[in-house]
Amino acid sequence: MVYTFKGGVHPHDSKENTAQKAIEKLESTDTYIYPLSQHIGAPCEPTVKVGDEVKIGQKIGDSDAFVSAPIFSSVSGKVMAVEMRPVTNGGEGMCIVIENDGKDEYAETVKPYPKSPEELTGEDLAQIARDAGIVGLGGATFPAHVKIRSAIGKVDTLIVNASECEPYITSDHRVMVEYTRDVLNGIKLVAATLKIKRVFIGIEENKPDAAKALSDAVGNNSKIKVRVLKTKYPQGGEKQLIKVLTGKELPGGKLPADVGCIVFNVETCRAIWNAYYTGMPVIQRIVTVSGSNVKVPKNLAVRVGTPIEKLFEACGGFIKTPYKIVIGGPMMGTAQNSLQVPVTKGVSSVLALDENDDRPDPVNSCIRCGRCVRACPMRLLPSIIGMHALHGNVAECEKQNIMDCIECGCCAYSCPANIPLVHIFRTTKQKIKDGVKK
Repeated sequence: MVYTFKGGVHPHDSKENTAQKAIEKLESTDTYIYPLSQHIGAPCEPTVKVGDEVKIGQKIGDSDAFVSAPIFSSVSGKVMAVEMRPVTNGGEGMCIVIENDGKDEYAETVKPYPKSPEELTGEDLAQIARDAGIVGLGGATFPAHVKIRSAIGKVDTLIVNASECEPYITSDHRVMVEYTRDVLNGIKLVAATLKIKRVFIGIEENKPDAAKALSDAVGNNSKIKVRVLKTKYPQGGEKQLIKVLTGKELPGGKLPADVGCIVFNVETCRAIWNAYYTGMPVIQRIVTVSGSNVKVPKNLAVRVGTPIEKLFEACGGFIKTPYKIVIGGPMMGTAQNSLQVPVTKGVSSVLALDENDDRPDPVNSCIRCGRCVRACPMRLLPSIIGMHALHGNVAECEKQNIMDCIECGCCAYSCPANIPLVHIFRTTKQKIKDGVKK
C-alpha cells in the first residue's frame, strides 16, 4: 500500500544526478563562519572572543532563552572576528569567524553520555539534544530539546520524516542508505526514552533502496513500521505526514504533541544518536550540491561554517554563470546573493540554477481556474486569500486562515498566470504578526 494526502503537486524530482552518488567528505578550508542564529528562536551570544583558541566540538555561542540552541566550532583554530557577514536569509547577521589551524583537535567535552540507553529519561534526551545544539535538520531548524520536552508524557507515536520530497535533494536518501544503523539507533533511543508505543518511518516510493535498507534493519520489530509514501510534494509536511500515517488531523495553531505525535527528520534522529553515543554536537551536514548549472553534482559531508563557494568548487564549479543560487530546494529554498554564505545547521542542499529553471513573470491576473485550490495540501483557498492580500485586506486574509499556510509553493507552482502567491502570503503573514490590520 502506498500512502498519500489530498492536494500537492508533482514536479520532476531531478534527483537522478545524485541519488546513487555516495557521500564524499569535503576537504577542510582555511576560514569558517558561524552565524549566531542557525535556528528558530533567540539568537546566540558569543561565548568566545577574538584571539581565543578553540577546538572541534567546543561551544562558541549560546543563549539563556528556552527556544534556542547552542553553536559549536567544527574546526580547531583561532577566533579572528565577531562581525556582520552574509547569511542564508539574504541579509547579514552577526557571525564568529574562525581560522582553521589544521590540527583537528577535539574539545574535552566531546564524550559519550554517561548513562546506558535503559537508564535514559525523556528529560535526559532533551538535555542531550540541547547540549549538542540539535535542531530540526530537515530545514525547519526548530530546537529539538523544546520539541522533546513538549512531548514528555503526552505522545505515543513517533513519526520519522524520511520523505525528502523537494526536487534535487538526496542528502537524507544517502544517509538512510549509508548510515542505516545510526538512524535506526536514534529512532530506538527516542522511542524508548519517550515511551513511544508505535513508530512510523514515512519514505517516498522513489527511494526503494533506502526503504529496503531501513526495512531490513528494522527486521521483525513490531513497534516500527516503514510506510511507503507516494512521490508527491509536499509529502514531507508535518501535518500531511501525521494525517497520512495516523489518520489524525492537526488543528491550526496546535503542536503534534496535542494529537499524541512527535515528528523528527531522519537526519535529526541520526544526530541524536551521535550526540548520545559519541558526544559530538552538530558540526557537520550532509549536503546535496546540484542544479542545472553544476558540472558534477555530489553529496558532500561538510563542516558547518564552510562557505558555499567551497562546495561548488568541489563539484567542478559552474557550467556557466548561474542565474540563481538557492539554499534548500527549488520550492521552499532561499535565493542567495553571495557565495560566502556559510553552511549552517539547516542546510541540506545548495543549488546552482539557470534562467530556464525560474518561473516566468506573471502574465495576467487570476482567472479563477481553481488549480491552486486543488493543489493546496492545507485545503485553503489561495486565489481568494491572494485577492484579499493584494488589496491589503489583512483582516480578511486572517479570517481565511492564511496563518495555516505552510508556504510550500504548490499554489504558485500550479498557477497558469505565474502569480507569486507564496511571496504575497509571506508578506501578508508578516503584517499579521506585526499587528497590521485593515
